This record gives sequence, structure tokens and C-alpha cells, in this order.
Amino acid sequence: MILMWACFALLTLIAIAFVALPFLQKERVQTITHNANAELISIYEQRLVELQTDLDNQRIDLKNHNESVIELKRRLLNELSPEKSLNSKGNNRIFALTGAAFVIALTGVFYTFTGSEQQISAWHDAMDNLADYGERAVMQKGEPLSQNELQAFALALRTKLSQTGDDEVAWMLLGRVAMSLNEFDMAQQSFDKALQMNPDNMQVLISFSQVLLLEGSEANMTRAAGMLSKVLKVEPTNLDAISLLALIAYERKDWPQAKAAFEVLLASMQKNDTRYEMIAGRIADIEQQMQAEGSVLPVTTQSVINVTVKLTDELKQQQPESGILFVFAKAAQGSPMPLAVVKLKEYSFPMSVQLTDANAMVAGLNLSSAQDIVISARISKDESVMPSSGELEGHSDKLTRENVSDYTLTIDTLIP
Repeated sequence: MILMWACFALLTLIAIAFVALPFLQKERVQTITHNANAELISIYEQRLVELQTDLDNQRIDLKNHNESVIELKRRLLNELSPEKSLNSKGNNRIFALTGAAFVIALTGVFYTFTGSEQQISAWHDAMDNLADYGERAVMQKGEPLSQNELQAFALALRTKLSQTGDDEVAWMLLGRVAMSLNEFDMAQQSFDKALQMNPDNMQVLISFSQVLLLEGSEANMTRAAGMLSKVLKVEPTNLDAISLLALIAYERKDWPQAKAAFEVLLASMQKNDTRYEMIAGRIADIEQQMQAEGSVLPVTTQSVINVTVKLTDELKQQQPESGILFVFAKAAQGSPMPLAVVKLKEYSFPMSVQLTDANAMVAGLNLSSAQDIVISARISKDESVMPSSGELEGHSDKLTRENVSDYTLTIDTLIP
């Protein structure tokens, strides 16, 4: 900033010097002898008298007389020394100051209309309001950001990143702001930067998936589906991820998968939700599509699997205090959301539990809706089904649900 203003001042001074210096230079004055011009004029007048005498005595005719007079006049003009009325030094200074003032005024007007003063001022305002923009955008405090404020927020974030280096949160915010401004290339680049710093950032994975879906190519849809599956492995009930997967399945005309995902969304909403009717209509449309294409709707028959859970001797001393036992089944492929879950606060090994369609977490996604399943058991430190360090777990191999009625599962792994 200082360098820019210094260059601006230097160029202005050069322009002033270019205008003012000619007025301050001393003028060369030709030195002439006193009354030199008067003597030349006297000689001229004397020659005129002589020519007139010659004309009167008819030594020359009128034509030669006139030509001689013209020649005398020409010589006189050439021989006369110019008598100059020189301006004073004070007048030259006035001209120089006037020219300098004109250059300064012209520079100011030109910069006001064609320079970057407004942009620089806007940049300073954006940097000053960065914290306020962040609170309003992220924490939903105050009025939502306008379009101009979003652009200022993006400018401030880019400046912050250039000054302080990589910042995962700043890259994520820049990506979201770019999405709001429909700058999808910038959004992808920002989310890529954030994922390079933290590949397991669930919020970035979901936001990045939205950008990829907006682009709409098959490659980007496949990449988005992979990101969303990664989210659901960690957060099986993440409705944002489920809704995006539903859209991907719908676009690919994978009607069974789309229907299951939309049914999960519908089960999570109240009937007075403004989106309830829209999703219900989407499910009805999918069912019509399936019937028109001759697809077979999943038939839900009551499934029951008796699971006997054991704990290895090596892990008995590693059990969390006040642990909670989860026994659950997931589809071997597709949505990672549990199909059936049993949670027990009091247990002892070995023990038996029963997984049925009644243990489903959401309607429409139950044990009977999957062909191949994986049964798992976990001793958790808290009431979350999500795994964390220090917990104990065990998993079965892939099982065909219709062929399994009883299964023995051993908890044999300590989660690092």
C-alpha cells in the first residue's frame, strides 16, 4: 500500500517538473549596441532620398525605383536587431505554479474516476468486517449477508489465506461463500484445499458433494456418492448426506435406492414440515416409475435373527466402565445406516439378543429390506453408536439374511 502511494507521488512530481521547468529556465538575451537600429534606419532613409533623386533626374525609371525601394526595406528588416520585452522572473514563477496546480488537479480528477480508490476502500472495509461477516454467516447472528457482503467476505478470506497461510476453516468458509455466489470453480478449489488438510471433515465432504452435484457430470456424481458414503459410515443418520444420496440415486434412475433414501428422510420429518408433501410426492413418483419399468418393489417380510454375543478373555479387563452394548446389523452394500439396533445398559457374556424389523431406526429401512448383511457388536463408552477410541467391537463376515436365523458373534477388537 505504501509502495503504491510512493509510486503515485513520484509520477506526479515528474509530471509537475515536466510542466514547470520550461518556465523557470533563463532566457538568452542578445546584446545590442545603443541606437544600432536608429543608425540603420537613418541609412535606409538616406538611400530612399538618393533613389528619389535618381528617379527625378531620370537616371532610373519608375519600375527600377520601386524594386530598389522594396529591396531596401527587405535589407532593413533583416539587419534590424529585435528589441525584446522580457517577462520578469516573478511572472515565470507564476506560470510554473499555475502549470503545477493544473497537473495536480488533473491527476486528482483522473484518479478519482479511473483509479482503484473505491476498490481499495472496499478491501479495507472487508478486512475490518471479517469477524462480523463470519458471525453472521456461520453463527447466523444478525441479518443474512447480502450479495455485496458475500463478495466482500470472499475478498477478506482470500486476503487472510494469502497472509497467514493455509487454514482449514477459512478454506471451508471460502468454499461456501463461493457456492452462494455461484462461483463453483472457486468453491471446488477451496473445498479441495480444506480436504487436503483434513480428509475427514464431514461438513466439507457434504458441501463439496453439493458442488459436484450442481456440475452434474457422471464422474462428479460418482465422486460425490463416494464422499457421502464416507460421511454415512461415520454418521449413519446424517440427513443432509442421505438427501444428497437420494438425489444422486434419483438422477441415475436407481429407483429402489432413491425410494429407500427418500423414505428415510420422510420418516425424520413432521407432517407439518413444508418439505413433507414434496418428498411424499417424490416417493409416489418413484413408485410409478418402478411400476412402469416393471421393477419389483421390495417385499418386506418379517425377519428375525438370534445373535449370541461373546467376549474374548483378552478383552475382559479392557471393558469401559458403565459401558453400553450395541448389537446391530447393516446392509453389506449401499446405505451404511443400521437396519436393526439393540442397545443394552446391563449385560453379561455370553448373552443372546434378537434382531428383528421392529428394531429398525427409521421406517422403510429394516432388516427385511436387505439381501446381504453384516452383524456387529460394540461395547461403547457412551450412548452413541459411532465408534471411538478405547471401545470394543466385533464384526461378522457378509451374510445372506434369508439363510441366517442364529449367529454367534465374538467381540475381539480394541478400537485404537
